[in-house]
Amino acid sequence: SFCTLLAMATLKCEECGKDGAALQCPKCKELGLPPSIYCEQACFKKAWGTHKKKHSQPGLKSMSDVERTLFHFTGPIRPGLISPKRAVPKEIPRPDYIGKPGGASPDEERSYNANKMFQWRNKDLVCIREIAQISRDVLEIAMAAVRPGMMTDEIDRIVHEATIERGCYPSPLGYNEFPKSVCTSVNEVICHGIPDSRELQPTDILNIDVSCFGTSGGFHGDLNETVFVSKEAATAESIRLLEAGHAAMMEGFANVKPGALYKHVGDAIAAKCDSYGYSVVRSICGHGIGRLFHCAPVVPHYANSRTPGAMKQGHVFTIEPMVCEGTWEDSLWPDNWTVATKDGKRCSMFEQMCLVTSDGYELLTAGPNGGAGYQPFFVRQLAQWGVEYELGSCLAGKTPAAPAAKEADADDVAAC
Repeated sequence: SFCTLLAMATLKCEECGKDGAALQCPKCKELGLPPSIYCEQACFKKAWGTHKKKHSQPGLKSMSDVERTLFHFTGPIRPGLISPKRAVPKEIPRPDYIGKPGGASPDEERSYNANKMFQWRNKDLVCIREIAQISRDVLEIAMAAVRPGMMTDEIDRIVHEATIERGCYPSPLGYNEFPKSVCTSVNEVICHGIPDSRELQPTDILNIDVSCFGTSGGFHGDLNETVFVSKEAATAESIRLLEAGHAAMMEGFANVKPGALYKHVGDAIAAKCDSYGYSVVRSICGHGIGRLFHCAPVVPHYANSRTPGAMKQGHVFTIEPMVCEGTWEDSLWPDNWTVATKDGKRCSMFEQMCLVTSDGYELLTAGPNGGAGYQPFFVRQLAQWGVEYELGSCLAGKTPAAPAAKEADADDVAAC
Protein backbone atom coordinates (compact mmCIF):
# COMPACT_ATOMS: atom_id res chain seq x y z
CA SER A 1 0.00 0.00 0.00
CA PHE A 2 0.98 3.64 -0.40
CA CYS A 3 1.46 4.08 3.32
CA THR A 4 1.88 1.70 6.23
CA LEU A 5 -0.68 1.62 9.05
CA LEU A 6 0.75 2.31 12.49
CA ALA A 7 -1.10 0.27 15.07
CA MET A 8 -2.53 2.10 18.05
CA ALA A 9 -1.30 5.45 16.66
CA THR A 10 -2.59 8.65 18.25
CA LEU A 11 -0.23 11.09 16.57
CA LYS A 12 -0.76 14.36 14.76
CA CYS A 13 -0.65 14.53 10.98
CA GLU A 14 2.54 16.30 9.86
CA GLU A 15 0.64 18.08 7.08
CA CYS A 16 -2.73 19.19 8.52
CA GLY A 17 -2.17 18.70 12.27
CA LYS A 18 -5.19 16.46 12.87
CA ASP A 19 -5.02 13.98 15.74
CA GLY A 20 -5.20 10.24 15.17
CA ALA A 21 -2.81 10.12 12.21
CA ALA A 22 -1.72 6.54 11.54
CA LEU A 23 -0.14 6.42 8.08
CA GLN A 24 3.65 6.20 7.80
CA CYS A 25 5.86 6.97 4.80
CA PRO A 26 7.09 3.55 3.58
CA LYS A 27 10.40 4.96 2.31
CA CYS A 28 11.23 6.36 5.77
CA LYS A 29 10.50 2.94 7.24
CA GLU A 30 12.69 1.22 4.64
CA LEU A 31 15.60 3.59 5.35
CA GLY A 32 15.20 3.33 9.12
CA LEU A 33 14.41 7.04 9.48
CA PRO A 34 12.22 8.43 12.27
CA PRO A 35 8.57 7.93 11.22
CA SER A 36 6.66 10.68 9.41
CA ILE A 37 2.97 10.34 10.13
CA TYR A 38 -0.05 11.47 8.06
CA CYS A 39 -3.81 11.17 8.49
CA GLU A 40 -4.56 10.21 4.88
CA GLN A 41 -2.93 9.73 1.50
CA ALA A 42 -4.05 13.17 0.34
CA CYS A 43 -1.99 14.82 3.06
CA PHE A 44 0.99 12.57 2.27
CA LYS A 45 0.84 13.52 -1.43
CA LYS A 46 0.51 17.21 -0.58
CA ALA A 47 3.59 17.03 1.66
CA TRP A 48 5.67 14.90 -0.72
CA GLY A 49 7.62 17.75 -2.33
CA THR A 50 9.08 18.76 1.02
CA HIS A 51 9.00 15.41 2.78
CA LYS A 52 11.08 13.49 0.21
CA LYS A 53 14.12 15.60 1.09
CA LYS A 54 14.28 13.70 4.39
CA HIS A 55 15.23 10.56 2.46
CA SER A 56 18.68 11.99 1.64
CA GLN A 57 19.35 14.16 4.70
CA PRO A 58 21.22 13.06 7.83
CA GLY A 59 18.81 11.56 10.32
CA LEU A 60 20.28 8.24 11.42
CA LYS A 61 22.49 7.55 14.45
CA SER A 62 25.79 5.70 14.10
CA MET A 63 25.64 4.68 17.75
CA SER A 64 22.95 4.46 20.41
CA ASP A 65 22.31 7.19 22.98
CA VAL A 66 23.53 4.82 25.69
CA GLU A 67 26.78 4.12 23.81
CA ARG A 68 27.32 7.82 23.23
CA THR A 69 26.75 8.58 26.93
CA LEU A 70 28.94 5.82 28.33
CA PHE A 71 31.81 5.93 25.81
CA HIS A 72 34.93 7.90 26.72
CA PHE A 73 35.64 10.14 23.72
CA THR A 74 39.31 11.04 23.80
CA GLY A 75 38.93 14.40 22.04
CA PRO A 76 36.26 17.01 21.22
CA ILE A 77 34.90 15.40 18.03
CA ARG A 78 31.47 13.79 18.46
CA PRO A 79 29.41 11.78 15.95
CA GLY A 80 26.57 13.53 14.15
CA LEU A 81 23.64 12.03 12.28
CA ILE A 82 24.22 10.11 9.07
CA SER A 83 22.09 10.08 5.94
CA PRO A 84 20.57 6.95 4.38
CA LYS A 85 22.70 4.76 2.11
CA ARG A 86 23.11 6.38 -1.30
CA ALA A 87 21.95 4.48 -4.35
CA VAL A 88 24.27 3.14 -7.05
CA PRO A 89 22.83 2.54 -10.55
CA LYS A 90 22.15 -1.13 -11.22
CA GLU A 91 24.28 -1.15 -14.37
CA ILE A 92 27.46 -0.37 -12.41
CA PRO A 93 29.25 -3.63 -11.43
CA ARG A 94 29.70 -4.35 -7.73
CA PRO A 95 32.85 -5.49 -5.90
CA ASP A 96 33.06 -9.07 -4.62
CA TYR A 97 31.90 -8.25 -1.06
CA ILE A 98 28.57 -6.69 -2.03
CA GLY A 99 25.79 -9.14 -1.23
CA LYS A 100 28.04 -11.24 1.00
CA PRO A 101 27.17 -11.74 4.71
CA GLY A 102 28.35 -8.72 6.65
CA GLY A 103 29.80 -7.19 3.49
CA ALA A 104 32.92 -9.34 3.96
CA SER A 105 35.14 -10.68 1.20
CA PRO A 106 36.14 -14.35 1.66
CA ASP A 107 38.81 -13.91 -1.03
CA GLU A 108 40.47 -11.13 0.98
CA GLU A 109 40.71 -13.36 4.02
CA ARG A 110 42.22 -16.17 1.94
CA SER A 111 44.76 -13.77 0.43
CA TYR A 112 45.95 -12.58 3.83
CA ASN A 113 46.03 -16.08 5.31
CA ALA A 114 48.14 -17.40 2.44
CA ASN A 115 50.17 -14.17 2.15
CA LYS A 116 49.49 -14.42 -1.58
CA MET A 117 50.81 -11.41 -3.49
CA PHE A 118 49.73 -10.74 -7.05
CA GLN A 119 52.21 -9.71 -9.74
CA TRP A 120 50.27 -7.59 -12.22
CA ARG A 121 51.33 -7.27 -15.87
CA ASN A 122 50.30 -5.92 -19.28
CA LYS A 123 46.56 -5.28 -19.69
CA ASP A 124 45.91 -5.57 -15.97
CA LEU A 125 48.33 -2.70 -15.33
CA VAL A 126 46.48 -0.58 -17.89
CA CYS A 127 43.27 -1.11 -15.91
CA ILE A 128 45.02 -0.45 -12.59
CA ARG A 129 46.46 2.84 -13.86
CA GLU A 130 43.04 3.83 -15.14
CA ILE A 131 41.23 3.29 -11.83
CA ALA A 132 44.10 4.92 -9.94
CA GLN A 133 43.69 8.06 -12.05
CA ILE A 134 39.91 8.02 -11.62
CA SER A 135 40.35 7.77 -7.86
CA ARG A 136 42.77 10.71 -7.95
CA ASP A 137 40.27 12.76 -9.96
CA VAL A 138 37.50 12.07 -7.44
CA LEU A 139 39.72 13.00 -4.50
CA GLU A 140 40.70 16.26 -6.20
CA ILE A 141 37.02 17.14 -6.62
CA ALA A 142 36.34 16.39 -2.95
CA MET A 143 39.32 18.37 -1.64
CA ALA A 144 38.45 21.39 -3.77
CA ALA A 145 34.94 21.42 -2.29
CA VAL A 146 36.04 21.59 1.37
CA ARG A 147 34.90 24.73 3.19
CA PRO A 148 33.94 25.75 6.74
CA GLY A 149 30.34 25.05 7.66
CA MET A 150 29.81 22.13 5.28
CA MET A 151 28.79 18.76 6.67
CA THR A 152 31.06 15.84 6.00
CA ASP A 153 27.89 14.18 4.69
CA GLU A 154 28.07 16.69 1.83
CA ILE A 155 31.57 15.45 1.00
CA ASP A 156 30.13 11.94 0.88
CA ARG A 157 27.50 13.12 -1.62
CA ILE A 158 30.14 14.79 -3.78
CA VAL A 159 32.39 11.72 -3.79
CA HIS A 160 29.47 9.37 -4.42
CA GLU A 161 28.18 11.34 -7.38
CA ALA A 162 31.64 11.91 -8.89
CA THR A 163 32.36 8.18 -8.64
CA ILE A 164 29.19 6.94 -10.29
CA GLU A 165 29.44 9.66 -12.97
CA ARG A 166 32.64 7.90 -14.01
CA GLY A 167 30.89 4.55 -14.16
CA CYS A 168 32.55 3.30 -10.97
CA TYR A 169 31.40 1.97 -7.61
CA PRO A 170 32.51 3.72 -4.36
CA SER A 171 34.49 0.91 -2.74
CA PRO A 172 33.77 1.79 0.93
CA LEU A 173 29.98 1.60 0.46
CA GLY A 174 28.88 -1.69 2.02
CA TYR A 175 32.44 -2.92 2.64
CA ASN A 176 32.13 -4.83 5.91
CA GLU A 177 28.87 -2.86 6.25
CA PHE A 178 30.49 0.59 6.15
CA PRO A 179 27.49 2.88 5.52
CA LYS A 180 28.97 5.61 3.31
CA SER A 181 30.96 6.14 0.11
CA VAL A 182 34.05 7.84 1.56
CA CYS A 183 35.88 8.15 4.89
CA THR A 184 36.18 11.63 6.42
CA SER A 185 38.41 11.92 9.50
CA VAL A 186 38.69 15.20 11.42
CA ASN A 187 41.45 16.29 13.84
CA GLU A 188 41.95 13.47 16.40
CA VAL A 189 40.11 10.93 14.25
CA ILE A 190 42.84 8.79 12.71
CA CYS A 191 40.84 7.06 9.99
CA HIS A 192 37.53 5.49 8.93
CA GLY A 193 35.45 8.46 10.06
CA ILE A 194 31.82 8.13 8.94
CA PRO A 195 30.53 11.21 7.08
CA ASP A 196 27.72 12.80 9.06
CA SER A 197 25.93 16.04 9.96
CA ARG A 198 28.84 17.60 11.89
CA GLU A 199 29.82 20.89 10.29
CA LEU A 200 33.49 21.47 9.53
CA GLN A 201 35.08 24.23 11.59
CA PRO A 202 37.57 26.76 10.17
CA THR A 203 40.38 25.42 12.40
CA ASP A 204 39.85 21.74 11.49
CA ILE A 205 42.18 19.51 9.54
CA LEU A 206 40.41 16.86 7.49
CA ASN A 207 41.48 13.60 5.90
CA ILE A 208 39.49 12.43 2.87
CA ASP A 209 39.98 8.77 1.92
CA VAL A 210 38.65 7.92 -1.56
CA SER A 211 38.40 4.43 -3.04
CA CYS A 212 36.80 3.51 -6.37
CA PHE A 213 36.02 0.19 -8.04
CA GLY A 214 36.38 0.33 -11.82
CA THR A 215 34.32 -1.35 -14.47
CA SER A 216 37.41 -1.90 -16.65
CA GLY A 217 38.97 -5.10 -15.37
CA GLY A 218 37.32 -4.86 -11.96
CA PHE A 219 40.14 -3.17 -10.02
CA HIS A 220 40.12 -0.89 -6.98
CA GLY A 221 41.88 2.45 -6.52
CA ASP A 222 42.66 3.88 -3.07
CA LEU A 223 44.27 7.10 -1.82
CA ASN A 224 43.84 9.87 0.72
CA GLU A 225 45.15 13.26 1.79
CA THR A 226 44.82 15.54 4.80
CA VAL A 227 43.86 19.16 4.08
CA PHE A 228 43.13 22.41 5.90
CA VAL A 229 39.44 23.31 6.14
CA SER A 230 40.39 26.99 5.89
CA LYS A 231 43.44 29.19 6.22
CA GLU A 232 42.63 29.57 9.92
CA ALA A 233 43.65 25.91 10.28
CA ALA A 234 47.07 26.53 8.72
CA THR A 235 48.96 27.29 11.92
CA ALA A 236 52.67 26.53 12.14
CA GLU A 237 51.87 23.45 14.22
CA SER A 238 49.32 22.16 11.72
CA ILE A 239 51.59 22.75 8.74
CA ARG A 240 54.32 20.78 10.49
CA LEU A 241 51.91 17.90 11.23
CA LEU A 242 50.73 17.67 7.63
CA GLU A 243 54.27 17.93 6.31
CA ALA A 244 55.31 15.07 8.61
CA GLY A 245 52.44 12.88 7.41
CA HIS A 246 53.37 13.38 3.78
CA ALA A 247 57.11 13.03 4.44
CA ALA A 248 56.56 9.75 6.30
CA MET A 249 54.64 8.31 3.36
CA MET A 250 57.29 9.37 0.85
CA GLU A 251 60.06 7.97 3.08
CA GLY A 252 58.26 4.65 2.92
CA PHE A 253 58.14 4.74 -0.87
CA ALA A 254 61.85 5.57 -1.02
CA ASN A 255 62.46 2.02 0.22
CA VAL A 256 60.38 0.34 -2.51
CA LYS A 257 62.24 -1.74 -5.11
CA PRO A 258 62.45 -5.40 -6.13
CA GLY A 259 63.95 -7.52 -3.36
CA ALA A 260 63.28 -5.00 -0.57
CA LEU A 261 61.60 -6.38 2.53
CA TYR A 262 58.18 -5.04 3.39
CA LYS A 263 59.07 -4.74 7.08
CA HIS A 264 61.81 -2.22 6.26
CA VAL A 265 59.19 0.25 4.99
CA GLY A 266 58.02 0.57 8.58
CA ASP A 267 61.55 1.13 9.86
CA ALA A 268 62.01 4.05 7.47
CA ILE A 269 58.63 5.59 8.26
CA ALA A 270 59.14 5.34 12.03
CA ALA A 271 62.56 7.01 11.75
CA LYS A 272 61.07 9.89 9.78
CA CYS A 273 58.29 10.35 12.36
CA ASP A 274 60.88 10.34 15.14
CA SER A 275 62.76 13.13 13.40
CA TYR A 276 59.65 15.31 13.68
CA GLY A 277 58.98 14.27 17.27
CA TYR A 278 55.78 12.45 16.30
CA SER A 279 54.57 8.85 16.56
CA VAL A 280 52.97 6.54 13.98
CA VAL A 281 49.92 4.33 14.46
CA ARG A 282 50.77 0.62 14.62
CA SER A 283 47.37 -1.07 14.41
CA ILE A 284 46.56 -0.09 10.81
CA CYS A 285 48.87 -0.84 7.89
CA GLY A 286 49.18 -0.39 4.15
CA HIS A 287 47.88 -3.20 1.98
CA GLY A 288 47.92 -4.91 -1.34
CA ILE A 289 45.22 -3.82 -3.75
CA GLY A 290 43.92 -4.97 -7.12
CA ARG A 291 40.76 -6.89 -7.85
CA LEU A 292 40.50 -7.17 -4.07
CA PHE A 293 40.08 -3.99 -2.04
CA HIS A 294 42.53 -5.20 0.62
CA CYS A 295 44.88 -8.17 0.29
CA ALA A 296 48.45 -9.28 0.88
CA PRO A 297 50.98 -7.86 1.39
CA VAL A 298 50.62 -6.18 4.76
CA VAL A 299 52.77 -3.04 4.70
CA PRO A 300 53.74 -1.97 8.25
CA HIS A 301 54.32 1.68 9.14
CA TYR A 302 56.16 1.03 12.43
CA ALA A 303 59.68 -0.15 13.28
CA ASN A 304 60.82 -3.68 14.08
CA SER A 305 57.87 -5.39 12.41
CA ARG A 306 58.00 -9.12 11.78
CA THR A 307 55.87 -8.82 8.65
CA PRO A 308 57.08 -11.38 6.08
CA GLY A 309 57.65 -10.94 2.39
CA ALA A 310 59.86 -9.27 -0.19
CA MET A 311 58.82 -6.97 -3.01
CA LYS A 312 58.70 -8.19 -6.60
CA GLN A 313 58.15 -6.38 -9.86
CA GLY A 314 54.39 -6.12 -10.48
CA HIS A 315 53.34 -5.89 -6.84
CA VAL A 316 50.77 -3.13 -6.23
CA PHE A 317 50.12 -1.83 -2.71
CA THR A 318 49.46 1.26 -0.60
CA ILE A 319 51.55 3.08 1.96
CA GLU A 320 49.44 5.21 4.34
CA PRO A 321 51.13 6.09 7.65
CA MET A 322 49.00 7.81 10.30
CA VAL A 323 51.22 10.33 12.04
CA CYS A 324 50.18 11.52 15.51
CA GLU A 325 51.12 14.57 17.59
CA GLY A 326 51.02 12.42 20.72
CA THR A 327 50.76 8.70 21.37
CA TRP A 328 50.53 6.10 18.63
CA GLU A 329 47.82 4.26 20.56
CA ASP A 330 44.25 4.41 19.27
CA SER A 331 40.66 4.12 20.48
CA LEU A 332 37.78 2.57 18.50
CA TRP A 333 34.38 4.25 18.74
CA PRO A 334 31.22 2.18 19.39
CA ASP A 335 30.25 2.53 15.71
CA ASN A 336 33.02 -0.09 15.13
CA TRP A 337 34.62 2.07 12.44
CA THR A 338 35.87 5.42 13.70
CA VAL A 339 39.43 5.20 15.06
CA ALA A 340 40.69 8.12 17.17
CA THR A 341 43.94 8.85 18.96
CA LYS A 342 43.97 7.58 22.53
CA ASP A 343 45.10 10.93 23.92
CA GLY A 344 42.81 13.09 21.76
CA LYS A 345 45.67 14.77 19.92
CA ARG A 346 45.53 15.25 16.17
CA CYS A 347 46.68 12.99 13.36
CA SER A 348 47.54 13.45 9.70
CA MET A 349 47.58 10.77 7.02
CA PHE A 350 48.50 10.52 3.35
CA GLU A 351 48.06 7.47 1.12
CA GLN A 352 49.15 6.55 -2.38
CA MET A 353 49.15 3.36 -4.43
CA CYS A 354 52.41 2.24 -5.99
CA LEU A 355 53.64 -0.31 -8.51
CA VAL A 356 56.99 -2.03 -7.98
CA THR A 357 58.97 -1.56 -11.21
CA SER A 358 62.19 -3.16 -12.42
CA ASP A 359 64.35 -0.62 -10.60
CA GLY A 360 62.08 1.10 -8.07
CA TYR A 361 58.46 2.17 -7.97
CA GLU A 362 55.79 4.14 -9.80
CA LEU A 363 53.24 6.22 -7.90
CA LEU A 364 49.90 5.30 -9.45
CA THR A 365 47.57 7.74 -7.69
CA ALA A 366 49.66 10.94 -7.80
CA GLY A 367 48.45 11.91 -11.28
CA PRO A 368 49.67 11.34 -14.86
CA ASN A 369 53.26 10.31 -15.63
CA GLY A 370 53.86 8.77 -12.24
CA GLY A 371 52.90 11.97 -10.46
CA ALA A 372 55.70 14.07 -11.97
CA GLY A 373 55.43 17.60 -10.59
CA TYR A 374 52.62 16.68 -8.22
CA GLN A 375 52.21 18.66 -4.99
CA PRO A 376 49.89 17.54 -2.18
CA PHE A 377 46.75 19.62 -1.87
CA PHE A 378 47.72 21.27 1.41
CA VAL A 379 50.84 22.72 -0.27
CA ARG A 380 48.64 24.14 -3.02
CA GLN A 381 46.32 25.59 -0.37
CA LEU A 382 49.23 27.39 1.30
CA ALA A 383 50.40 28.80 -2.03
CA GLN A 384 46.89 30.06 -2.75
CA TRP A 385 46.83 31.81 0.64
CA GLY A 386 50.22 33.44 0.08
CA VAL A 387 52.14 31.40 2.64
CA GLU A 388 55.80 30.91 1.69
CA TYR A 389 56.41 27.21 2.13
CA GLU A 390 58.28 24.29 0.58
CA LEU A 391 57.92 20.61 1.45
CA GLY A 392 60.45 19.71 4.10
CA SER A 393 60.98 23.26 5.33
CA CYS A 394 59.47 22.55 8.77
CA LEU A 395 61.94 19.76 9.44
CA ALA A 396 64.72 22.08 8.28
CA GLY A 397 63.68 24.59 10.94
CA LYS A 398 62.06 27.05 8.55
CA THR A 399 58.64 27.19 10.16
CA PRO A 400 56.28 29.15 7.90
CA ALA A 401 54.27 31.99 9.39
CA ALA A 402 50.56 31.26 9.61
CA PRO A 403 48.38 33.48 7.43
CA ALA A 404 46.90 36.41 9.28
CA ALA A 405 43.47 35.59 10.66
CA LYS A 406 40.61 37.78 9.51
CA GLU A 407 36.89 37.62 9.34
CA ALA A 408 35.89 35.54 6.32
CA ASP A 409 34.05 37.23 3.49
CA ALA A 410 32.32 35.67 0.48
CA ASP A 411 35.55 35.50 -1.57
CA ASP A 412 37.43 33.83 1.30
CA VAL A 413 34.80 31.14 1.65
CA ALA A 414 34.88 30.43 -2.07
CA ALA A 415 38.69 30.22 -2.00
CA CYS A 416 38.62 27.72 0.87
